[in-house]
Amino acid sequence: MAGKIFTRICTAYSRTSPWYPPSEPLLFFSVRKNQQLAMDPTQAFLLKEKCIAVDTNDKAIGEMSKEEAHLLGPNGQLPPLHRAFSVFVFNTKNELLMQQRSEHKITFPGYYTNSCCSHPLHNCSPDETDEACHVGIRRAARRRLQIELGIDPDSIELSDFKILTRIIYGAPSDGKWGEHEVDYILFLRKDVAMKPNPNEVSRVAYVSLPGFREFQGYLEKNNIPFTPWFRLILNSHLKGWWKHIDNLERIEYDPVIHRL
Repeated sequence: MAGKIFTRICTAYSRTSPWYPPSEPLLFFSVRKNQQLAMDPTQAFLLKEKCIAVDTNDKAIGEMSKEEAHLLGPNGQLPPLHRAFSVFVFNTKNELLMQQRSEHKITFPGYYTNSCCSHPLHNCSPDETDEACHVGIRRAARRRLQIELGIDPDSIELSDFKILTRIIYGAPSDGKWGEHEVDYILFLRKDVAMKPNPNEVSRVAYVSLPGFREFQGYLEKNNIPFTPWFRLILNSHLKGWWKHIDNLERIEYDPVIHRL
């Protein structure tokens, strides 16, 4: 039964590893709660990247470091609002690629989420601030798919991404770090070769829509949560879009920024 639900679950070190049965303790590591552990040097370096600061209408108003964009205020206030994206990769069997975030991640380490989540950068070439036809977001998504999952950028055209809508959400990860984003939702339906980066991704799994409830129950049983943004999208829009994945071109872009 599990083989029908989890088409492939593998460690970031081996794309061809078979899925593990539910009784296998190596499927998940514990979600890290202690943020006092030494910060991973690669993730620490990435905190210098420049994110795009935006207002609540997604108007770019400047730049800020990734560190500034994710530090909670002195009284636990959410970080400054910035632009982000979430990519949902589906194969031609209409299965969704899920990832478990690496234990090295600054926010929500060890949580399961959609295929790829990150930020367009302010000082990137080619330009990721370009808002015409959302080309900057598309460039950023393709760049991060390579970094996180090892997907060859030459295998993806910018036009392959379907942008569906935007959401605003905020969530603390712990007492120091959090998220506060205008998040673009992108779908990509394509069979892709992967080599996940273990500094970014612990494990990946392709999950079918009929099997998603059991997959979710399996995570809950193992005390593995979803990231806040994925949970919000799952509970609002995801399954409705997923049911129409074969006719994705018929889904029109929703310009409303949804506050979830």
